[in-house]
Order: sequence, then structure tokens, then C-alpha cells
Amino acid sequence: MKRRPLLPLLPVFLAGMWLLLNDSLSPGHILLGILLALLVTAFVSSLRPLPAWPHRLHVAIGLFFHVLADIVRSNLAVGKIILGASRRQPQVGFMQIPLDLRDPHGLAVLTIILTSTPGTVWAGHDSESNLLTLHVLDLQDEAAWIRTIKFRYERPLMEIFE
Repeated sequence: MKRRPLLPLLPVFLAGMWLLLNDSLSPGHILLGILLALLVTAFVSSLRPLPAWPHRLHVAIGLFFHVLADIVRSNLAVGKIILGASRRQPQVGFMQIPLDLRDPHGLAVLTIILTSTPGTVWAGHDSESNLLTLHVLDLQDEAAWIRTIKFRYERPLMEIFE
């Protein structure tokens, strides 16, 4: 059973952003920021029938740094391909990856990770068979891609969202 956190993050984030954007900690701005954050959260909650309650935030921090390192590494690899530093032709291709992750929020984060990494694009997802179709700019080793996505991204996302 999933428990709700003691302090919902959206109103805290919105109130904090209000104070940062106004560059003021006056009592009026604090009160107005809290009021606006609560009102926006109340109105937005009806748009989101399935709330997300991430767990194990330490895993999310580790995942963030893995993704950051992969984006830098991928930028360098794609740059070599584009600038012609690599003499061989890239093997462009599509591949299908079986996923165990079922949480829609986890799948959304996986989509963001894969699409923000240069050289890969989330091309589709079959929800019945839970197969991810991924387009890769330089697809040399399909098994390595599957291992990377399943162990480096999917497993931590399952710990965070499921």
C-alpha cells in the first residue's frame, strides 16, 4: 500500500517559486504565496486523477547523476559522429525492449530520460505487451542497450515509483 508523504511537494514548490520570483520574504508575499500555492494545487488536483508519490529519494538522486553522466557521454559520442571524427558510418536502427515498469509516472520519466539523451528517441510503447520501441542513432550492440536501459534506468525508476 502506498502512503502519502506528510508534506505534499507541489504547494511547497509553488510557494517557494513565488517567493523566489518576487525576491521577497515579506509576510505579505509569504501569505500570498501560500494562498496561491494552495489554490493552484486544489484546482490542478482534479486534472490529475492518478497522484504520484515517489519513494526512496536517495535512489532518485543517484539516478539523476547517472542520467547527467550519460547525457554528457552521449553528447560527446553524437558530436564525434556529426563532426566526422568517427570514420565509420553509424548504424541507425530501431529496437524493442521489454519493460517491467508499469507505473505511468515511471514510464513518463523513462520517456524523458531516453528522449533527452542525444542519439536516442522513444519511438513508441505498446501498453499491452509493455514493449518499448527505441530509435538509436548508433546501434552497435542491442544487448548492451537493453542492459543499460533495464538496469541503469528502469530498475531505479521501479524503486522510486512502484
